[in-house]
Order: sequence, then C-alpha cells, then structure tokens
Amino acid sequence: MPSIPRSAAVAAVVASALAAGLLAGSSSAAADAEIADADVRIHDIQGTTRTSPLVGRQVADVEGIVIGVRTYGSSRGFWIQDPQADADPATSEGLFVFTSSTPTVATGDAVKVSGTVGEFVPGGLNSGNQSITQISKPAVTVVSSGNALPAPVTITARSVPSAYAPEGDPAAGNSINALPLRPRAYALDYYESLEGSNVRIGTSRVVGATDPYSELWVTVKPWENPTVRGGARYGSYTSQNTGRLQIQSLVPVAQQPFPKANVGDVLSGTTEGPLDFNQFGGYTLTARTLGTVQDRGLEREIARQERRGELSVATYNVENLDPSDPQEKFDALARAVVDNLATPDIIALEEIQDNTGAKNDGVVAADQTVRKFTEAIVAAGGPAYDFRSVDPEDKKDGGEPGGNIRQVFLFNPERVSFTDRAGGTATAATAVVREKGRAALTLSPGRVDPANAAWENSRKPLAGEFVFRGRTVFVIANHFGSKGGDEGLTSHHQPPARSSEAKRLLQAQTVNVFVKDILKAQRNADVVVLGDINDFEFSETTKALTAGGALYPAIKSLPRAERYSYVYQGNSQVLDQILTSPSIDDFSYDSVHINAEFADQNSDHDPQVLRFRP
Repeated sequence: MPSIPRSAAVAAVVASALAAGLLAGSSSAAADAEIADADVRIHDIQGTTRTSPLVGRQVADVEGIVIGVRTYGSSRGFWIQDPQADADPATSEGLFVFTSSTPTVATGDAVKVSGTVGEFVPGGLNSGNQSITQISKPAVTVVSSGNALPAPVTITARSVPSAYAPEGDPAAGNSINALPLRPRAYALDYYESLEGSNVRIGTSRVVGATDPYSELWVTVKPWENPTVRGGARYGSYTSQNTGRLQIQSLVPVAQQPFPKANVGDVLSGTTEGPLDFNQFGGYTLTARTLGTVQDRGLEREIARQERRGELSVATYNVENLDPSDPQEKFDALARAVVDNLATPDIIALEEIQDNTGAKNDGVVAADQTVRKFTEAIVAAGGPAYDFRSVDPEDKKDGGEPGGNIRQVFLFNPERVSFTDRAGGTATAATAVVREKGRAALTLSPGRVDPANAAWENSRKPLAGEFVFRGRTVFVIANHFGSKGGDEGLTSHHQPPARSSEAKRLLQAQTVNVFVKDILKAQRNADVVVLGDINDFEFSETTKALTAGGALYPAIKSLPRAERYSYVYQGNSQVLDQILTSPSIDDFSYDSVHINAEFADQNSDHDPQVLRFRP
C-alpha cells in the first residue's frame, strides 16, 4: 500500500523520473554513436534481456507499423511493431517511441523512426521497477497509412507460465535485468518478451476494481488462488498470481468513459492493444479495443449481530477522515457501521485526522472529527457511541502531512464501559501493573512505549481497558508503518526488496512484549490486538506479534479463500487484523467485504469483526 496518495506520487515522480529514469549509455558509447546504426530492426533493439544491447546509441530508419498512440499524460508517444518477426521468442517485436508531445502519427501508419535508444524506468532509477525500452527524441517519417496491424499475441492461461520470475543474479544485487529471457519458463519473462507488442486477451474475470485512475485488473487464470468472491488471493510471497494483468485505455476518458467494474465482474469480448509497463502495477495492456464489463452483482457483506453474552470488537481504517470530508462520506461510513457491521460494541478506528484535516496549522485535537462521525452513526439508526483517544504530537505520527492521524476507540456505553485512568499523553507510556490479582493499565487510554524508535514518524499503539459483563478486556489499537518504499512484485530485483518490513517488525516486537506483560500479570487476561497492521498473515510482522504464543491471528480461522481485507494490483490480501490472547479460544471472525472489491469505496480497507464471550 502506498505511503502517500497516488496523485501526489505521480506529481512527485514525473520530474525526477524524466530526469533520472532514462538509462543513458556511457560517455564512450555516446561518442561511438555519432553515426547512427542503420539496418536495425525492432527485435535487434529489444534484444534477449530486459535491457537493450543498443542503449545509448543512435538508430536510423527503424521500420514498424503504429499499433497504438498515447495522446495524454506525461508519457506521450506511440508504439510500433515489426510485422516481420524473427524466430526468437525472447525478442519483442514492439517498441515505444517517446515523443513527449502529442504524436502526429495514427494507428496503422507505416513509419521509419530515427532517434536514441534508451531504457526508461517508471518511478526513477531507485524505484526498483523494470525499464521500458524506447526510442526518444525521434525523427519520424510516415511511409504509408491504413496498413493492417500485426496480428496480436493472445495472452491465455496456457501461454503464461506458472512460475513467476527467475531468481535474481546475486552478483548484480539480485537483479534479473541481464539474465536471458525465458518466456516459456517465467511469467515476467513472458510479459517482457511481449513488451511494446500488440497483445490481446479474451473474456477474463476482474480481480481488481476500477480505480480513480481509470484502470482495472483482470486474470487470465480464473482458477489461480481464487477468493470466494471472485478475486485472486495473495497467500504467500511465492503466490504472486501470474495471470494478473492491468488494463488501461488508450482512449482519453473525456472521449470514452472507462467502464466501472467490481471484483468478480467479467471483462467480456476482446481487449487488445500494446503491452506497456508502468510504475503503478507493471505490465499493462493499454487497450485500443476494450471489452465490455458484465456485472456479476457483487454485494457488500453484512456481519451478523452478536449473540447473547458475546462482545463484538471491530477495526476499521476510515481513510483520512476529517471534518472537511463531504457529509456523504460520514453518512456512508456510518451506515456501514450500522448496517454492515451490526454496530459492534467496540470499534478501533484508524486514520482519524485532526479537526482541520490536512491543513498544517498545529492543531492536533480530533474531537470534532469523531463527534461528526458518531452523530452520523446515530442518524443512521445506531447507538450513541462514546470515544477515547490520545492526541499525538504535531507532525510526529506520519500519514498525510498536517493530518495528525491517530487511532480512536468508539464504544457503546449501553453495552460496555471504559476504565479511565488519567495521565495518558502523546509521550507518556502506559504500563502494566497487578492489582488485586489481576492485570491493569497505569494509563487508560494510554500509548504503548511511544518513545521507542520503532514508532518514529509512525502511529503509536493505543491501549485501553474495557469492562463487559464484569469482565475486563484489554484492547490495543494499532496502525503499523506503511509499505511505502517497498518494491513491486514486478521489480527487476527478484525477490523484490521489502524495506518497510524492518520497521513493522520492530513495532510488532514492541506490542508483543506489552501483551506478554499483561499475560505475566494475569495469565488468563483477555487481550485483543487489532488494527491496520499493514502486513500479511504469513509475514514476519505477524510472526513477531504472535511470538511465544502471546497472540493468535484470528483471520487464520477463516478458510483460505476468505482471508483478505484489501485489494492491491489485483491481489486480494491481508493488511487489517485482529489477534487474540490464549484465553479467547472460542470466537467467530468476519472480514466484512464492503470496500476493497468495489469501484465505489468509502475506504480502501475492509473492516474486521471479532465476537467472543469474555
């Protein structure tokens, strides 16, 4: 999950990517290229690895048929393909020509292109992304128009290998860039061998809903790790789901609206166009011809009401909620609490912003944000929730600059009470003591070890004591560090670098120690750890949280096909979790799918609900 909004990321990287993303040849290669290489065909430029053997050189009169034109965005240009392919399946016959301005060619033109061969890295050289072989600063001659396009390669379940990528070369920092492509052995090699070429897919299932950037994800392998609702589950670091492919349109949205699709819908008919590679998802079919979305009627789930004697506890990331958000967002989130979550007794909210939202004005209080939300819940027919939280220090908890996001406890005072112990501040650490033979917190609500370096520029855990039917329940709300900075699955490093894990591992260890302090004071204490953990149920983060048997990840109680709370690049995966102490050994758990699979979202996360008898 990106650490900053994608729109901001785009603005931030365009200038640097254009400046640093082009892998120019060495100075000696540039000197050798004063005379342009002639009689060069596209497959000569593409070569048999991920980078061109002619990078940095001038080429003259490279022939091809225009198979697609991009007239919008920061990467304007067109794709050409040689209709006379060579016999090597590793060499692509397609190539992107970067014009920077709106191209003047049309699909079907036969052209000759002269210019500089380069490797452009979307997102810049430090992103870990693979590069796009291209010709830049082109001189273009149109030889004829109205030509038939080269026949597309049909991407199918049988054509895409089941193995995702080769292991990177240790001598090259685990990069696969220089390795010979083996398109019959590895999915990434197969897609790379088609880079810039005309490809198509037939009727395919949608595994990533249409997003605000007019793109969706499909799979050509409908049996590959399917979820119960039509997605593709990411269940391990080696289950990358090779059949996933991003779909965009070459037709600007202003001319032709992009179809709205949910997970489980079907993109029917033929979708055809050049195969591109971009920063936000890797290999992308940029469609000249786009299939038709068939609505399969995906519905938002409804959790059951807790039964007599059960306590219901939920976690919900409400995605940077602040008072300036439209009332419609508050109302929609409130209806979800009432209608879809069945008004849980306790709700841990993540990403509650301060009263002035992203305005960077020193305000840290969030009481207006929370009250606007609780009032919306009442208006939707729900209970009058009370709330507890601890205001952070200004600009110390990460998230959107100026927003001062934090966790907040909502609780229904008609069902549960909160044990207040004064003194909880942004910098004061709550601790565990033993009182009358039972565990207790010194501060409630209080923050867990806020001075620990693990929480630098990150949200500190919020701990509180609740009482339900005379039984104390400790709840620890979390929002661990994001995955921002991690390399994507399509990185040229294989396996990709996941640098963000180091911080979450430290955070998990800190929470694990705190839970063990509670259990040391009271072996049978009921402890619920929950929130946006920003990591998978199989991750080292989760292993650190559960170390020593202190906690159990409740999502593992679900069938594998139901274990997910977030959809990223067509992969349904776990980011939000509820974990329980050993005394909570009989419970029911729901990952309530109301957002992540839908084009219309109130948040990008699905809430989680746990019900048990303390």
